[in-house]
Order: sequence, then C-alpha cells, then structure tokens
Amino acid sequence: MTSQTPVFPDISISTDRLVLRPMDEDDIPDLAAMMNDDLVAAWTAVPQPYTEAAARTWVTEYAPAQRAAGRGIDFAVTELLTQRLVGVVQLDGTDWRVRSAQISYIIAPWARGEGYACEAALATAQWLFRAQEFERMELRTAADNTASQQVAQKIGCISEGVLRNACIARTQTVDGGWTDIRTDMIVWSLLPEDLEGAADQLADAGYASYADWN
Repeated sequence: MTSQTPVFPDISISTDRLVLRPMDEDDIPDLAAMMNDDLVAAWTAVPQPYTEAAARTWVTEYAPAQRAAGRGIDFAVTELLTQRLVGVVQLDGTDWRVRSAQISYIIAPWARGEGYACEAALATAQWLFRAQEFERMELRTAADNTASQQVAQKIGCISEGVLRNACIARTQTVDGGWTDIRTDMIVWSLLPEDLEGAADQLADAGYASYADWN
C-alpha cells in the first residue's frame, strides 16, 4: 500500500489589496484577454492567440488536476475592492519530500505598475513557508525578462546561476506573428530566512504582504 501524495489545501490568501483564490468560470473572459497580451506571449509558452476555450480548459480541467495530483496549485489574483482578475500565480514542480516548489506569475496589462506581482508572490511565499512548512521556493526567469527579475529581487530571491540556452521565448515578426527565440534562463531561490527583510522593505514601499488565509 502506497501513501497518498499530499495536496495543497483549496484556500484563499488575502493581502491589503488582493485576494488570491481558486480559479472559477467567471474568470474565463479576463483570463483569455490577459493571455493575449504581447508580454505574456513573449515570455510564456501559452498558445497565441489564446482562446476562451483554452482558458476554460485551464480553469475547469488543468488547475484542478494539478492540485489533485499534488503537483501544485493555481491562484487567480483578484483586486479586493473590484474583485476583477488582475493576474495568476502558480506553484508547480512541487517536491513534497524536499518541501520545494516553483513559482510563476502573470499580471494583466490593465493592472501593471501597481506592485501586484510583488505583493502576490510575497504573499504566496509567506503562506508556502509558514502554513505549508516548505523550505524552498524557486523562480526561473528568461535572461531578458527584466520585469520578472525585478520582482524576484524585491521579494528577496537570491540568484543562483544561469541555465544556458535553456529557455524558449518569442519575438514578434513583421507580419504580426510570433517566432521562437532561444535564450538563457536565470534560476532564483527564496528560503524562509530570506523573507525577513523583504516584507519590511515592501511595506515601506507601500506594498502589503498577506494578512490571512482561509
């Protein structure tokens, strides 16, 4: 008899400005719109154009299956006041023995410049370390994705090195399509002790970390 793989709880995480919660079908139109953004196309592997059918598959099939299999958890990031979808945070590649998971995040074009990526990523890390007792969170960014690297630095991540030629990004062609380009990938990590100064620095800058989860 084999022991059952652990799974993350089906919960929501709140900060002063955001609620990270399970995805639901009401998110589908905004999720599709967000995934059709040029920056999302450049730095992720999501198909382009991204359809509402693809968004529905993510919400109703992929995300629940990820959690049920113990591989990770997907959060819809929503504004507390408007309840509108402003991003997605994913934990994936979960190793329950090592207590490690890899984070990725996307912020919608209508919500950039507000510090939401830092706030959502930091809240996820605090929950992962404190409530789930994990010991490592990993983040990987394309070498030229400076916006994502700035988020990693602001929440206290440490750059561990470069995976050469390990990432496929995309660049737009003259006819408006997309073509793949190969680039390096930077590996970042965050440990529980790295959080000690990051939350205070973000609070001084006006960004809130998590308040509670339920």
